[in-house]
Amino acid sequence: MASLFVYQRIETTLAKAKEVKKLAERVITLGIKGDLNSKRVALARVPNRAAIAKLFNEIAPRFSGRNGGYLRLVHTRNRVNDAAPMAVLEFVDYEEIREKKEEPKKAEAKEQKAAQKEQKAAQKEKKVKEQKPAKKKKEEKKEGE
Repeated sequence: MASLFVYQRIETTLAKAKEVKKLAERVITLGIKGDLNSKRVALARVPNRAAIAKLFNEIAPRFSGRNGGYLRLVHTRNRVNDAAPMAVLEFVDYEEIREKKEEPKKAEAKEQKAAQKEQKAAQKEKKVKEQKPAKKKKEEKKEGE
């Protein structure tokens, strides 16, 4: 459950996912309450301070207007080793969050590509400028002969 709160999406066996979903829904409800007693009960259920801090500070406020149904369980595949059914357990708004995180990265990537293109263009201009005097010198030598 701590991994679910930290990464907001996990892949595990179907049986584990179903059980974690039940427990996590209850802890998320405690996070929405947000009082001291709720924090203590949540820490008793999930003894990971970082995960609980993230739950109370980031995750619970997103679901404050919602009455349950915070998690989604998606059947994915059968594991190759033992053919156990696998499932992905994620928050219902996971796709929106992932897109928001990717937008700045995409903008940075575009800026980096533009900067690289500018550098290449500048390098080409330098090469052309360096080549022109060399050509002139060759022409002068031919004329001088």
